[in-house]
Amino acid sequence: MVKLRLKRYGRKQRTYRIVAIDVQTKREGKTLRQVGCYNPRKEETQLDLLAITVLYKNGAQLTSPVRDILKRAKFIIV
Repeated sequence: MVKLRLKRYGRKQRTYRIVAIDVQTKREGKTLRQVGCYNPRKEETQLDLLAITVLYKNGAQLTSPVRDILKRAKFIIV
C-alpha cells in the first residue's frame, strides 16, 4: 500500500518533502515519487496537485500531517 507522507530533510532547520512511499519503507527510505515540499519555519508549501490527485485516485492514503497541509492549501480531494 502507498501513502503520501512527510520525509524530513535538514539537520537543524527542518524542511519536509511530501512523498509517495510504500508503507513498509522507513521514513527516510526510497520514495516512489516526490509530490511537494513543506517548510514549517516560513510556512511555505509547494504542491504538485495533479500528481497528488492521481495517486489518491489510485488508492494512496494520506497521513494526518499531509491532510492538514492540503487543508491549509485549500485543496479538497473528492
